[in-house]
Amino acid sequence: MNSRKVLNKIRIRRQRRTRAKIFGTSERPRLSVFRSNRYTYVQLINDEEGKTIVSASTKELTINDKQSITKQKLAEQLGELIAKKAAEKGIKKAVFDRSWYKYHGRIKAVAEGARKEGLEL
Repeated sequence: MNSRKVLNKIRIRRQRRTRAKIFGTSERPRLSVFRSNRYTYVQLINDEEGKTIVSASTKELTINDKQSITKQKLAEQLGELIAKKAAEKGIKKAVFDRSWYKYHGRIKAVAEGARKEGLEL
């Protein structure tokens, strides 16, 4: 079998395994992370109603010197931004949904940035 197909099957299996255990409510929404090659996107989702409460992306962050900052540092700032937006909406706790991504790099930076700003994951 093609190695790319094998890797995709592993990713899908990892995603199903994590999503089977995670469900967001209005008191404790799901913090979903999507990572593209260029940007990172984060949403707080209420699965009971199927609605996004708060969203943010690295597109929103203003950067003076784009060449000196890494994607990982941007992801940490994104975590801080989503935690501030959640605090404005009165959300203090969330369930972290990493989807099929492993918990390292930008995904870990988002979680640590959110924890640093006071969002309990």
